[in-house]
Amino acid sequence: MSLLDHSPHQGGGPDLTKVEVKLNHSELFRAECKRLIRETDKACKRMQDDDNRRLDQRVRDIQFLKKELELKLEEITQETDVLLLLQSRVMKAMEASTEPLRVTNLCLVERMKREPSERLHDNVDCELRREREVLEGVASLLQRVQEQISEQIRLNRSAKYHLEQDLKDKFKAQSIDNSCALMTAHSINGTQRSNNKMAVLPSLVVTPMQWENLSDINIAKAEHQRTNSVSLRALVESVLEQTAADMQKQVKATSAAIQLNVQQIKSDKSQMEDKMPKLQAEITNQQRIREDLLVAMTQNEHFWSLAQARLALRCQRPGKEQCHDPAQAQLLAEVQQLSTHIDKLREDALQSEEEQRALARCQLALREDIEIKAKSLYIDEVVCMQHRETIVLNKF
Repeated sequence: MSLLDHSPHQGGGPDLTKVEVKLNHSELFRAECKRLIRETDKACKRMQDDDNRRLDQRVRDIQFLKKELELKLEEITQETDVLLLLQSRVMKAMEASTEPLRVTNLCLVERMKREPSERLHDNVDCELRREREVLEGVASLLQRVQEQISEQIRLNRSAKYHLEQDLKDKFKAQSIDNSCALMTAHSINGTQRSNNKMAVLPSLVVTPMQWENLSDINIAKAEHQRTNSVSLRALVESVLEQTAADMQKQVKATSAAIQLNVQQIKSDKSQMEDKMPKLQAEITNQQRIREDLLVAMTQNEHFWSLAQARLALRCQRPGKEQCHDPAQAQLLAEVQQLSTHIDKLREDALQSEEEQRALARCQLALREDIEIKAKSLYIDEVVCMQHRETIVLNKF
């Protein structure tokens, strides 16, 4: 029989009741500790599971936003690249408009070298001045378009920068959360444990809703700029098409006016040149008729002298023989008629000489006009048209 079966009062031994109480208490405590261990272990596993689940959800959220950001970044990047190509086309269009403008101004200057009588505000001048206005307007418009494109590219790049920064932060956050998800209680060393004990969690100032809204704002800004960029591209395409059409139309109109004027000058010059032989022939004819008039006048003077001599000789007849007979009357009438003929012939000879001088002056003026037309023809057909051959207008 064990000692516990004896009465606690026998032999002065320990108080067995107290021992029993202590044993029961110890057993209860151990049971409580085991329960606590099980509960804490279960709680730790549950919290670990919750942590992993929430971290996984967070990573998926980040990945979703990353995809949205990457998609928008790709779109804004592609749009910016397309806008850069369009900007290059606008710059080439601006360069293409400088040569026609230079040629137009040069043609206006060259045409000012015509003679004053030809320096008229004809259709060619009107078309050249209109062409200059069109080209200057195109250059000014393209300059404004270039400035708008540059500003839109700046805004696109700003939106791209914010997307890239947001993606950079998302990538770093995803890496950190992935690392957190992979961490276990056994994977951290003692140094990390000691650092973790001393770490103080910073105050978090961004709520999940704010965190998501920040990316949504960046995406919305990028989409807004992309939409503006697309609209601007459509406008610029229309401007390039219209300006090219306007320039081509006006250049064709000016060239047609020059060609028409060249044809007109050639026609006028040809008509003048056709008159030159006629004028020369008429001058020669006038010279001949004047010479014929002088010959005729000389002959008439001879006949007049003969009649006068006959009258003078008949005056020597004896007194009773000096009668006014038919012969005397005929001689007197002949002298008078011959005098009239001689006066008329002399007058016509003088008139013929005046006509000849007038024809010579007309011939000289016509020759000068032909030279003036030739100079105008050279300026329009050779100088201006050769300059305008350098104008090449294609679609921008």
